[in-house]
Amino acid sequence: MAFVLIARGNCSFEGKVRAAQRAGFDAALVHDDEDKASLYSMVGDPEGIHIPAVFVSKMAGETLKKFARGEDGECCINSSMDETAGTVLVMSFISLVVIISVVASFLFARNCRLLRHGVDNRPPYIKKHVVEKLPSVVYKAPCSSGNNCEEACAICLEDYDNEFHVECIDPWLTQWGTFCPVCKLEVLTGE
Repeated sequence: MAFVLIARGNCSFEGKVRAAQRAGFDAALVHDDEDKASLYSMVGDPEGIHIPAVFVSKMAGETLKKFARGEDGECCINSSMDETAGTVLVMSFISLVVIISVVASFLFARNCRLLRHGVDNRPPYIKKHVVEKLPSVVYKAPCSSGNNCEEACAICLEDYDNEFHVECIDPWLTQWGTFCPVCKLEVLTGE
């Protein structure tokens, strides 16, 4: 898009815009030639004018002149919309990768810590060959009148006192702990 930067001077705003249109410019920027706190309202007959025109401050006009990169006072202002969109997209992607990396690192560290402490905090258990050497007896629960027996196996909840099925207590002692599930005494020491 070709536009012209024109200093406010002797001819009218409308005259400057019409001259810019006749010269083939796509837009006209007219800047004030005096430093003022506020801008004048530019009016004129828009009949026959087909290009956009704007009136800007002296400082804005001087800034545009300063950034002129063409020859003979041509000013080339390129839209930074494409660059901005690309930059926002790249920054969003980098932020997403950083966030995912931080969350993944946190979860990995947490899982490692849990696994390390999980092994350390596992309750002690009795080796299978030691459990097999423990005495086992056939149990007959004392029942009162009406066949109400006193206690139940704490593991499978069948009727027993402080004694258990071999198939119930062996896995308990080899996998879960070294204590009686009913009275919590240590099986090997009786404490």
